[in-house]
Amino acid sequence: MNDDHITTMAKEQALTAILRQAFRPMFLFGALFSVIAMALWGLALAGKIQLNVYHNVMFWHQHEMIYGFVAAIIVGFLLTAVQNWTGTRATHGTPLLILSVVWLAGRLLMLFGGDLPQMLVAIVDVAFLPLAAFMFGRIVVNAGQQKNLFFVPILLLLAVSNAIMHAGVLLDQFHFISYGSMNAVWLVTLVMAVVSGRVLPMFTANGTGTPKVTAKPWLDKLALGSLWLIFILHFFMLISYIPAKAMAVLFALAALANALRLLRVKGWIAWRVPLLWSLHIAIAFIPLGLLLFALRYAGFAVGASTAVHALTAGAMGIMILAMMARVSLGHSGRLLQPKAVMSVAFLLVICAALMRVVMASWFPSLTITWYNGSIIAWVIAYALYILVYTPILTKPRADGRPG
Repeated sequence: MNDDHITTMAKEQALTAILRQAFRPMFLFGALFSVIAMALWGLALAGKIQLNVYHNVMFWHQHEMIYGFVAAIIVGFLLTAVQNWTGTRATHGTPLLILSVVWLAGRLLMLFGGDLPQMLVAIVDVAFLPLAAFMFGRIVVNAGQQKNLFFVPILLLLAVSNAIMHAGVLLDQFHFISYGSMNAVWLVTLVMAVVSGRVLPMFTANGTGTPKVTAKPWLDKLALGSLWLIFILHFFMLISYIPAKAMAVLFALAALANALRLLRVKGWIAWRVPLLWSLHIAIAFIPLGLLLFALRYAGFAVGASTAVHALTAGAMGIMILAMMARVSLGHSGRLLQPKAVMSVAFLLVICAALMRVVMASWFPSLTITWYNGSIIAWVIAYALYILVYTPILTKPRADGRPG
């Protein structure tokens, strides 16, 4: 037996399981944080508690669900997937512990930092994404796979947008806060569209035993190109110079292209496979959100918050839960067969999105009721993930391999 292999496995066995791959701490603590953050938000919204958060509670909710929760899951996914892409060991052990501590420090300072120097909170919070970008980029460069460096500028753009939100607080400029927040929403939406276009046809074919749907390059270019254009227009603050009707056409075109792209994968054949139908429904919220923005720009009475939550509570919230459930099994050496209770979790997070986006719009007199219902459904859904997956994320791989 190779001595290097023995040494590697000896080091692996000495390493606590949760630090063996990035998805383990990032998924577990990210999901736990989303439960705590949503519960606290609901209690604060109802006037039951007062939080001494950084800046104010509205900012805290808006910021933390993107740069606290979503960012953790993205980093956990990328620093896990890069091991498969490069064939080299990804971030683990002490570097992963440092990354996790930086993320946790940001969450604690944001939650309890109402009386702390704002610059201190901002510096600690902003540090997470550049650190993750450095770790990811180092692996890719050392493996000579520069093509996968695409995600480094994505992480850095998210970091810049996070810094812009903090600049809004430090300079008392509300439009900076909104600008930095929406930058992240469009960037993450674009990433979801890119990733889903790559994996959903393969996942659906493998999970249903059917032929893989062949991509149509023109449709992919239209779907992703329109999202890129939306992000660029927003990032460079050009939207205000474009007529509202033109923006309505752009959003409608993006909605149509992304809807057609999803329909071609034939999600209805996956109704027996929870890990598939949950993903299909998640991605369906992307064209829904784009359509709501199109209607808003066209002059219809669609609230900006409703359209945004179709992309955040809907697409991001559902896709993250579905992908965490899948990745946690696959990368821990287990079969892609989640426990039956996870179907309940998927349905609950879908209901959370529908209550926040659809029901609150259709029955505005019951808005608070729908908000509360949405929060409760989200908390239970992610709590179920934590209950089911904590043993998986904190124990070694089932097949005995490193990771």
